[in-house]
Order: sequence, then C-alpha cells, then structure tokens
Amino acid sequence: MAMSKSVRYLTPLIVFGALVALLVWGLGQDPREVPSPLIGKPVPEFSLPALEDPNRTVTEADLKGKISLVNVWASWCNSCRAEHQALMSLSEVPDFQIVGLNWKDEAADAMRVLRLTGNPYDLNGYDPDNTVGIHWGVYGAPETFVVDQDGIIRYKHIGPIDREVWEKKLQPLVAELRARG
Repeated sequence: MAMSKSVRYLTPLIVFGALVALLVWGLGQDPREVPSPLIGKPVPEFSLPALEDPNRTVTEADLKGKISLVNVWASWCNSCRAEHQALMSLSEVPDFQIVGLNWKDEAADAMRVLRLTGNPYDLNGYDPDNTVGIHWGVYGAPETFVVDQDGIIRYKHIGPIDREVWEKKLQPLVAELRARG
C-alpha cells in the first residue's frame, strides 16, 4: 500500500519534469525551421493567373529548367515589405529566377506595391484564396522555397530573406544546384 501511495505522489512530479524538459527543448529550436514534407519532392501541380497579366497562366512548368526562388508574399505583409529590398537586389543575380506567389491579397493592392517599390519577380502567380498555397504547405508570408532545375523543392525558408539568410543558407544552396547543372 505504501508503494502505490508514493507512485501516486511521484506521477505528477514526473509529468511536470517531462513538460519542463519538452519546454526547454522547444525553446532551443528555431521557429523559422519548420520542416516541410515537400522537401525533396516535385512542386505540386498548379495553375494560377499571372498577377500582372491575368490572361497569362503561371504553372509548375515555369519552374523547370531554371533554379527558382518561389517567394510567398502579400501587400498587407509587413515582413514582406522588410524583405523587398533584398529581393530587388537578388533579382539582378542571373543564377536563378524569382517567382512570386501573391497570397491572400487583393490584386490592385499588390500591383500598387510593385509599382511603388519595384518588381523583383520574373513571374508572379496570383493566389487570392490560398488554392495553391495550401498545397505548398504555406503557413504565412513571407516564405521562400528553393526549387531546382528539375522542379524539385530543395529548401523552405520561413520569414523574410535578408543578407544573412542569403549568404548563409540560400546562396550556398543555389551555388550547389548550379554546380550540379
């Protein structure tokens, strides 16, 4: 009887200890490093009207034959505005194309932002109702996917791209993909 009484008193302490250990582990994780089940898989099939020209269609075929940075953005997104200048600089690099996925936005608002701040995108699909974003596993904006020449997703970055992200994560990956040919 004494043994079951001590087990009964120790159980909450053990559960509390496990929760503390889980919390400590979670605090050590980078929230931008959310694993994507799409890494190493072909981009999902999609077909979207181009933001700048609704008569043109942007599809997964546009991501083949070139390295692509697929950037999820919206005019209402403050973090997207923070990364915009970095994307403008990257748009001058000939090693890849930047494809926008204008997400959960109003076309007129998105076009106004691009007119005022410049357009870093080679192509820009318009996804106002998250039809395509959901298949890419988009949680929010900005998010950027690196897609290789064969249309395989190689990396997902959550949050704005800045100089550090470019130099430490994206540029080495783009260089590796270019070397593979």
